[in-house]
Formats: sequence, C-alpha cells, structure tokens
Amino acid sequence: MKVIAVVGMPGSGKGEFSAIAHEMGIPVVVMGDVIREEVKNQGLPPTDESMGIIARGLREKYGMAAIAHICVPVIARQQAAVVLVDGVRGDAEVTLFSDSFPEFSLVSIETPLNTRFARLSERGRSDDLQNIHELIVRDERECSFGLGKAMELASVKMDNTGTREEFQEKVRKYLTGMKSI
Repeated sequence: MKVIAVVGMPGSGKGEFSAIAHEMGIPVVVMGDVIREEVKNQGLPPTDESMGIIARGLREKYGMAAIAHICVPVIARQQAAVVLVDGVRGDAEVTLFSDSFPEFSLVSIETPLNTRFARLSERGRSDDLQNIHELIVRDERECSFGLGKAMELASVKMDNTGTREEFQEKVRKYLTGMKSI
C-alpha cells in the first residue's frame, strides 16, 4: 500500500487535494477529523480555539505523533493500493508514518498567507477564522507542532497560487502518476 500524506499551512489546499483524491477513488484519512471527533466527545463548541486545545492536549498527553498514532490503524485497514492522509501537522507524524508504511510519500502544498486567508474566509467551516491576525496565530500554533519541519521533509512541493482549476489539474496529474506506479 502506498500512503501519500499532504501537509501545508491552514488554507493551503489540503482539503481540495483530498477531495480530488476521493473523487478518484482513493481513500482519504483526515487527521483533523480525529480532533473534531474529540472536540465533539468533550462537548466543546466546534471552533478553532477548541480544536487547538484538544490538539495540544492530545500531544501533551501522548506525544507529538499522538494524532498519527490514532490514524495508523485506520490507514492500515484501508483496502486500497493508495491511501491519502490529509493534515499532517508535524515532523514526528512524518517519522511515524514513514516507519509504519514503507511506501510513504509526503506532499507539501505551498500557498502564501494572504491567499490562504482569502480562501479560508470563503470556506464556511465552524473552525474558520475571522481576520488575518487569527490566521497568523493559528499558523504559529501549527508550527509549534512541527508543521514547518514537516513541510521541509516533503519529497514533493506543490505550488497553489494559481486558480482552483490549475491546482486541481496538478493534483490529478500527481495522483494519476502515483496510482500507476
């Protein structure tokens, strides 16, 4: 089984990448869903603040790869030649996935701050942000988990500064190549 993980700053295009993989019949494991489920289980509001509290708490309790540890058996149960993991947040997670899956690759989506904020403003999810300062704070929180280090470890860097259609075409081309290898 080939495991492809996608990493990027909030609003960079990870969800779009995952949606295309799903459309192509590739199973997608979303790491943020683990956190969202825990927020729900604890009866917290589904906000960015709650997500941050839960993510930090899980990592403090179980280590920086806590979310990845929860996801590894979910990934392993997939009956597919290629599985996509959406939402790697740190280098410890990259290491765990690399150790767990011999055919592991990491794709970093590169998108500037202002572009990401504009996209997040349009997305309409409950944990989205109201102003660019909130995005900067979120970026800092994500980087404290090792997000920047994870992005540096990526074997593939994918620019997402063009149109949605251009990005979709890049993703389809990449995933088609991965399915045929």
